[in-house]
Amino acid sequence: MIPADCVAEQCRGYLRGVNWVWFDLDDTLMDFRANSLAALRMTYEECGLDRYFPTCDQWTECYQKYNHALWDRYNKAEISQDYLRLHRFLDPINECSTVSESEFAVQARHMDTLYLSLLAGQKVMVPGAMDLVGYLRAHAYNIGILSNGFCDVQHRKLHAVGLDVLVDAVVLSDDIGVNKPDPRLYRHAMERVGDMCPEGHLMIGDNPMTDIEGARLSGWRRVLFDPSASGMSVSHEGVVTHSLSALISLFDRDADA
Repeated sequence: MIPADCVAEQCRGYLRGVNWVWFDLDDTLMDFRANSLAALRMTYEECGLDRYFPTCDQWTECYQKYNHALWDRYNKAEISQDYLRLHRFLDPINECSTVSESEFAVQARHMDTLYLSLLAGQKVMVPGAMDLVGYLRAHAYNIGILSNGFCDVQHRKLHAVGLDVLVDAVVLSDDIGVNKPDPRLYRHAMERVGDMCPEGHLMIGDNPMTDIEGARLSGWRRVLFDPSASGMSVSHEGVVTHSLSALISLFDRDADA
């Protein structure tokens, strides 16, 4: 086993020369699972979904099943954003009732609007997220958000937790109509900030198929945030970390002097 201090030095070397640190938002900085669950529970109560699902747990489990599958298709550009936002509420209801799409579509769109509004107000962060962003801010790194999330809610999320004043750029898939891992979104991010050197950009994200794969295809450096990992590791594919806080020491520019 490689000693921890040797792994840290290798990781630090991998990150040396980074100018822009880009974060995915959901499940990287913000605890999307916790925030979404809270918003879904409130949606269940406010929309009287007990007439379809006897318990809130049954509702959230069914919703998450469809939402996950639809997001996979959306990230592959197989469906539109409008289709995703309608069917993640319509399909769970269709599973347990005979209501037609035309009959329920208006309510499904209302549920989508309500859910996103409630979600935007939730403030649970991933442990270590604010510490890492604050450290980068204090040490003159450029910080960006690169997200496939919807424009009408991601900016509200950032404002709700105070991240909007800590980041230098927010680039969303809605901006140009393509999602991670499409390299065009990463190129758009570089164009937005006026730095076209891929090696100077780092992507930190929790999804290896979108965040990390898109960064790899674009020539960016990569950190996969995987809370289930046993610790920190590094290879030619990038860094894997179990903790955001553990990354802080890797960005110590004094250590490079």
